[in-house]
Amino acid sequence: MSEQTVADDAAQPIRFDTKIAVLLREDLQPWQALNVCAFLMSGVAAGNPETIGEPYSDADGNGYLSMFRQPVVVLEGNKEILRLAHGRALDRDLPMAIYTENLFLTGNDRDNRAAVRAVSRDSLDLVGIAVHGKRNAVDKVMKGAAMHR
Repeated sequence: MSEQTVADDAAQPIRFDTKIAVLLREDLQPWQALNVCAFLMSGVAAGNPETIGEPYSDADGNGYLSMFRQPVVVLEGNKEILRLAHGRALDRDLPMAIYTENLFLTGNDRDNRAAVRAVSRDSLDLVGIAVHGKRNAVDKVMKGAAMHR
């Protein structure tokens, strides 16, 4: 490949056939929304290592951690939209992270898992979900949600 071809390729927008999306309940306090989003994104990263890009470095040679290689869409919706999106993600077998209201009361991973395990699927009090998958499948899962404000 010639240098010109490499330069031409570098100028082209990068398009992804997958999408990462997080859906947060619209009535969360700002600190809750940020906390839930961070936890959900860690689940997507852990469950989908292919979503992680290369490490960063600045011009001085300082190294920084790798991040997602593609944008994350942050959406919001009411309890019903969350419930529907959760069901659609399960029906499509999309990798999903969930965060429930009762996780605000726990303080560690063990208690978080126990709190989720204690509740049936239909009784989960969801405050957020995150999914990664084919772009059109994620769009269908998130139908009805709006961009987070």
